[in-house]
Amino acid sequence: MKPPAFAYHRPATVPEALEILDRVGPDGKVLAGGQSLVPVLNMRLAAPGHLVDVNRLAELAYVRSDADAVRVGALARHVDVERDGPAHTALPLLRQATVHVAHPAIRNRGTTVGSLAHADPAAELPAVLALVGGTVTLASRAGVRTIAAADFFLGPLESALRPGELAVEATFPVPPPRTRSAWLEVSRRRGDYAVCGVGVLVTLDEDHHVERAKAAYVSVGPTPVCVDLTGAVAGQPAGSADWGAAGALAADAVQPDGDLHASAAYRRQLVRVLTERACRGAVAA
Repeated sequence: MKPPAFAYHRPATVPEALEILDRVGPDGKVLAGGQSLVPVLNMRLAAPGHLVDVNRLAELAYVRSDADAVRVGALARHVDVERDGPAHTALPLLRQATVHVAHPAIRNRGTTVGSLAHADPAAELPAVLALVGGTVTLASRAGVRTIAAADFFLGPLESALRPGELAVEATFPVPPPRTRSAWLEVSRRRGDYAVCGVGVLVTLDEDHHVERAKAAYVSVGPTPVCVDLTGAVAGQPAGSADWGAAGALAADAVQPDGDLHASAAYRRQLVRVLTERACRGAVAA
């Protein structure tokens, strides 16, 4: 199938892009990587009157890292994040999750901020942003606002992005020192959306005991689901902590739906098993 007719805009600057988005309002869609948008257009699931191609906005194609956060611009491709050494050093979970995003050809074109704006509850990057307590910066002709991940993802394919706004940056805060991480997921085929996926952060004290543990899940709710696992393992030696109890706590906390790919009970079992495995793997790394 082919997309419905639309007017095509290719701004050369951010102010020009914001002026166009302000003018077209709800009838406009932003094209960056297009790996989610183009299939939706081709299947006629969306029919915007205006497509605003932001690929000339080179100033938004960055990945910047410091001691506090990794900041990803709107035109940074998944592969840019995946291969960025300073970002991996600051926040290993970013690469651990990004390598599971679809296939290399898609990661070469798709953008991290675009994935967040798409707000698919089966996507990896929204869960990472939620887990680390990150933010998305939105710009419009009216100004700039920054939205916390907890408030940004409103439902399946629904974010807090308003008509006329452009998501210009995502900020992923760096976890505390001595924090270990891991990402695991199960999919029917490599590159498919996960039936269930989990990212974990485990913070240890100076004696290698668990100080804090938390996890975020994909494909088990309408938005990324975060669960605090600390109560099951706090104070325990990392190598012998009761990670099975952490998995059980997580399984009790989620309320997944069943679909043609997996039943709710199977997804809950995956939450239990993957949480235990991910936590064990994180502290053993």
